[in-house]
Amino acid sequence: MNNGRNLLRVCIQLCLFKLAYLIKDQSEEARSPSRAVEDTQLNKMLQYHRVKRGWVWNQFFVLEEYTGTDPLYVGKLHSDMDKGDGSIRYILSGDGAGSVFTIDDNTGDIHAIQRLDREERSQYTLRAQALDRRTGKPLEPESEFIIKIQDINDNEPKFLDGPYVATVPEMSPVGTSVTRVLATDADDPTYGNSARVIYSILQGQPYFSVEPRTGIIRTALTNMDREARSYYEVIIQAKDMGGQLGGLAGTTTVNITLTDVNDNPPRFPQRLYQMSVLESAPVGSTVGRVLAKDVDEGRNAEINYTILNGDGLDTFDITTDPSNQVGTITIRKSLNFEDKNSYTLKVEGANTNLELHFLSLGPFRDTTTVHISVEDVEEPPVFNSPFYFVEVLEDAEIGTIIQMIQAKDPDMTNNSIRYSIDRNSDPARFFYIDIVSGALMTARPLDRESIPWHNITILAMEMNNPSQTGSVSVIVKVQDVNDNPPEFVKFYETYVCENSKPGQLIQTVSATDQDDPLEGQHFSYSLGPEAANNPNFTLRDNQDNTAWILTRRSGFRQREQSTYYLPILIADGGHPMLSSTGTLTVRVCSCNADGDVITCNVEAYTLPVSLSRGALIAILGCIFVLLVLVLLILSMRRHKKQPYMIDEEENIHENIVRYDDEGGGEEDTEAFDIAAMWNPREAQTLKNRQDMLPEIESLSRYVPQTFAVDNNVHNYVLAKLYEADVDPCAPPYDSLQTYMFEGEGSVAESLSSLESVTTDADQSYDYLNDWGPRFQKLADMYGVSKENGVLW
Repeated sequence: MNNGRNLLRVCIQLCLFKLAYLIKDQSEEARSPSRAVEDTQLNKMLQYHRVKRGWVWNQFFVLEEYTGTDPLYVGKLHSDMDKGDGSIRYILSGDGAGSVFTIDDNTGDIHAIQRLDREERSQYTLRAQALDRRTGKPLEPESEFIIKIQDINDNEPKFLDGPYVATVPEMSPVGTSVTRVLATDADDPTYGNSARVIYSILQGQPYFSVEPRTGIIRTALTNMDREARSYYEVIIQAKDMGGQLGGLAGTTTVNITLTDVNDNPPRFPQRLYQMSVLESAPVGSTVGRVLAKDVDEGRNAEINYTILNGDGLDTFDITTDPSNQVGTITIRKSLNFEDKNSYTLKVEGANTNLELHFLSLGPFRDTTTVHISVEDVEEPPVFNSPFYFVEVLEDAEIGTIIQMIQAKDPDMTNNSIRYSIDRNSDPARFFYIDIVSGALMTARPLDRESIPWHNITILAMEMNNPSQTGSVSVIVKVQDVNDNPPEFVKFYETYVCENSKPGQLIQTVSATDQDDPLEGQHFSYSLGPEAANNPNFTLRDNQDNTAWILTRRSGFRQREQSTYYLPILIADGGHPMLSSTGTLTVRVCSCNADGDVITCNVEAYTLPVSLSRGALIAILGCIFVLLVLVLLILSMRRHKKQPYMIDEEENIHENIVRYDDEGGGEEDTEAFDIAAMWNPREAQTLKNRQDMLPEIESLSRYVPQTFAVDNNVHNYVLAKLYEADVDPCAPPYDSLQTYMFEGEGSVAESLSSLESVTTDADQSYDYLNDWGPRFQKLADMYGVSKENGVLW
């Protein structure tokens, strides 16, 4: 069917070409009345060497895409000199001569031997000439002509840029331009309608349309929603021949995507969110997250979360995570279950980018309610102050209360609190805290000059839950008292010349004091009482914490006295006033007239001639006797200090304290007098016991009244402890025996490991015989004798 259609087109075009050729021949005949006239003129031109063609033509026309089996006839070359006897030979040269076009050298017929395509080449330029066959000489000049390839509609329109990708905002009005498509046709646009293209839409209706002549694609439907459908595949057809029947067509695909606009408000999927958080959660920690869903995308789905109102407005914050548009609720300030155990927030999520065209679809915001429950946790005790600053005088007595530390259990159980000191912060044990009341007191004397500041840590522990322990810092500033006398800043040693004059300055002295009074140091100087009226030197107080030492006379002599020791009394201005005595060493030297020292050495002392040898021996004998006495005294003292040697049979690790009595609990009023502990003055009057005294003397000592303040037994114990700590001769252990709640009549009954019993069966210690020789003495003392079986 297609071959027949093509053949029909070729025949029509050949008829048209033949008609045009006949018209051309007739016009040429009109211009030349007869061929004979042309021959005559040709002969004349040859005579005058001016040859004129015997034929006239400009171009040939031939249709493209010939599909026949025989060569396609193009045209015929004929010379008027050709008599038909074969004496003239036609030749052809130029574009495609011999390869595309051939000529019959006898008849001059031109044929196309190859398939021609106008889109590849639209015309060929050839040259033709008639030659004498016998001589080969040209009979006429060479003539040039053109063979034009005549177009047929053999090319369909093509979309060179397809397939196309385009976007258009959703909800665009009808007629909004989406994109433009362009198809090109390789056929000749100047010949017929072969290259006239018309566009139409094959797929994509009713959403889009295309303009037939321009190829512009436009929207054809209102309210196209991206959230309902975001992608469209549109097929566009381009057809030549003006879109008429029989025209060729080409198609392309246009992929259209609807872009998002902010036409959907955010919405919370829940009207109420339930969250919980521990009361111990630190500030800034996350409580929970809320999410408002927005079906838009990109910047149109960006949401900002805020807390509108609620009782937790100042307790919680909410921030927006830009990566996933989630609202994160965090803790703004510390929580306390006992103060408030629940909060309610009203949270809003709103779009940040609004479009005026779609405000009618709003409001573009939504709210939800968040309920936050605070969960109780076991908390350590909390002090009533974040830290304590205490000032105490360095002469404070042991047991002085310097601060009351208070802590409480913040939980609802309100457990009892026990206090202690972190000994890493007070390794020297300067302080003590009452375990129940929290009274912080001194346990050792303080010295500002040694340690001016103490930073101790107080621990508060719940009695029923020791794992819950709180701590607080107590900064103790030791305030100065005037407890250090002034002293010389250095050891002073000076000289006085033998030729010095009265009133001559020989030394300036100054002092220092470890104390630091608020009004500053003020020292006064004077000679010691024993040197106040000495005839040699005098002292002048300069009232600026310095003093001058002046000579009172002249005529010092080395031979008389080479060195003077001058006592100087230094007193401070504190309350109470303290003083000390420093010694100024003054050496007598020989000086020149300018006062420069020549020598301070005393000349060798020679014995008087009158001292006999016997006197010298007597002096040496006395010295020897004194040495012997000193050695004898030292030997006796050493003998007294030798320890008592125990029997070799006794074990040196066993010390038996024997009392021969047993406490009787509250009924025993003579075994131990507790009143002595409550009042240290009672320690001076010892009550006579009716029983045997212990073999080891008690370590109890009298405590001075300065340590017993307010008759407090606790202060007394602290003083005793301090006394034992500073006593280098005390044993390295403490012994405390209490009989207050033991024996018959006590509510707590007996607390002794060796109970007082009434039967011999309860007092059996026969097992001591099985413990070996190391415990044999105990077995003899408490065991049953094998001879008579009587209890010792």
